[in-house]
Amino acid sequence: MTSRAAVLFEAPGDWEIVELEVDEPREHEVLVRYVTAGLCHSDDHVAKGDVPMAHLPLCGGHEGAGIVEAVGPGVRNLQVGDHIVAAFIPSCGSCRWCATGMQNLCDNGAFMMMGTQLDGTFRMHHQGQDVAQTSLVSTFSEYSVLPEWGAIKIDKDVPLQAAALVGCGVPTGWGSAVNAAQVRPGDVVIVMGTGGIGMNAVQGAKHAGASRIIAVDTAEFKRTSALKLGATDACTTMNEATDLAQSLTNGQGADSAIVTVGIAEGQHVAQAFASIRKAGTVVLTAMANIDSNEIPINLFELAMFQKRIQGALFGMMSPAAAIPYFLNLYQNGNLLLDELATKRYSLEEINTGYADMHAGTNIRGVVDF
Repeated sequence: MTSRAAVLFEAPGDWEIVELEVDEPREHEVLVRYVTAGLCHSDDHVAKGDVPMAHLPLCGGHEGAGIVEAVGPGVRNLQVGDHIVAAFIPSCGSCRWCATGMQNLCDNGAFMMMGTQLDGTFRMHHQGQDVAQTSLVSTFSEYSVLPEWGAIKIDKDVPLQAAALVGCGVPTGWGSAVNAAQVRPGDVVIVMGTGGIGMNAVQGAKHAGASRIIAVDTAEFKRTSALKLGATDACTTMNEATDLAQSLTNGQGADSAIVTVGIAEGQHVAQAFASIRKAGTVVLTAMANIDSNEIPINLFELAMFQKRIQGALFGMMSPAAAIPYFLNLYQNGNLLLDELATKRYSLEEINTGYADMHAGTNIRGVVDF
């Protein structure tokens, strides 16, 4: 079959809308018709060349929701008509990480940047050329083939337009606060960068009972939005946020600082490190350039103040458990999803959506097919 899709032919480069040929699903694979896809910053990192992919051209997108159109041989838990959320880490269930409850670190994550399916072959093609798939799911396409383990079944009464956001941004941000920072009732928390990830770190910190949540962003729209989604304070710079945190804690500093800026640099981690108290935690969730390897922090302070720098992927959560969990919170009124999708775009407007993200005028842009 053919499918309209947003494809990257070179990096750095822009997304181009083309028609792809999409194969039928093979063993343990499903064909999905996407309804909504989120415009996550991670895909923009690929387009900007910050994160190299093993194969171009590439069909983008790793956050989305849709409906199963066909199933391949051996698929047991999905059938035609099921509603699903794409999981960009198709957990195998048997490697060391899956066996110990860390499905977000599954060894299948090695395929995220390769562009192939789990058998090492491609399912998308353009004019005789193989097209790689982002994280095996490629949500920037009307139709896509993905592993059955990368399609998490959800209740049909959950709107797919809302469900799409729990495929990446929501668990990544929420878990950064609840799991990585281990926010506790009464904590003072700084969230550096309140886009699609940071805004959910705000929601997670609120859910965990933080007494003060200080959102930091240079964009006025994002600061205002953060206050509506649970932040108690909003600052333009980390210096302001650090001063505020210290004034609230007898000079000690924040209990945790979560770095969710657009592209992480060593200075961001250093600023977060300077803002936290003794035995406090810095969580680095933001993606950095793959060659970035320096953090200008004082090693004496790291050891003697017992501070901690913690990385976080997918909020340190297992996709198969996290996606239903967050949709249950949404249905019970304990998680805001509709408010996160600040602007909706057609597939042809995808580059405009990313331009709006850089301009700070949306929290999470989404594409509706």
